[in-house]
Amino acid sequence: MYKLRGHHLFCLLGYRGMGYSEEYVENMTKLHQTLRKEPSTLIQVVKGPDHLCDKFPESGEYHCQDQDIYKMDKAILDKLGLQYGLSITWSDIEARVKKNVVPLDIGTVCASCSWRSLGVCEEGIQYIHEGKGLVEVK
Repeated sequence: MYKLRGHHLFCLLGYRGMGYSEEYVENMTKLHQTLRKEPSTLIQVVKGPDHLCDKFPESGEYHCQDQDIYKMDKAILDKLGLQYGLSITWSDIEARVKKNVVPLDIGTVCASCSWRSLGVCEEGIQYIHEGKGLVEVK
């Protein structure tokens, strides 16, 4: 089971192999590939730093405790109808994305995200709507 915070649920949809450091990218790629190949993988929704924050580089500005990040987490969980502490499969998260989220929502719930300008998260949500699941990252 992986522990993930709210906004990382959306980050995984738009993940294309980029990140804050080589170690961070390796960690996220491994998680992303696991979820893509095994959508029955359990996710526990947590408040605060999670499995991905564990590999945030010490040389970077650690934003995992910023209040804006907590607000983004909550907005995404509200959009998906999820609560902290819940354990849910990745496939159930994708089903909630398909039911409750449209690509334009990224502009609202992820307004402060520095990665948003790449447009990959909107594309990831569109893939879910089309039943394609997570994009393959090599």
